[in-house]
Amino acid sequence: MEDNRKNNGNRGHSTKAKKPIDRRKNEYKEALKEAATVDDVVDVIVKLKEVAGTGDIPAIKLFLEYYIGKPKDSIDITSNGDTLNFKELIKFGYTTP
Repeated sequence: MEDNRKNNGNRGHSTKAKKPIDRRKNEYKEALKEAATVDDVVDVIVKLKEVAGTGDIPAIKLFLEYYIGKPKDSIDITSNGDTLNFKELIKFGYTTP
């Protein structure tokens, strides 16, 4: 079987950036790599963890989002057996309690 990756551009699946800025070659990413070492990043994460440990809610949120990932949006709706019309709930701005 032939490797078709070389033909990606021929089938509408170009591997090149479609925007004027090719993010794969972002000069700012290169600058960040040159400006900080792995130890620098570890120091920042340790400091963030310390600040989160003091009860700083934004720091806690940021730390957990990077450590375990952002939670997925979900709605927990319980029913007593009645039929729910989700379009009506959305129309009236239902939010989770």
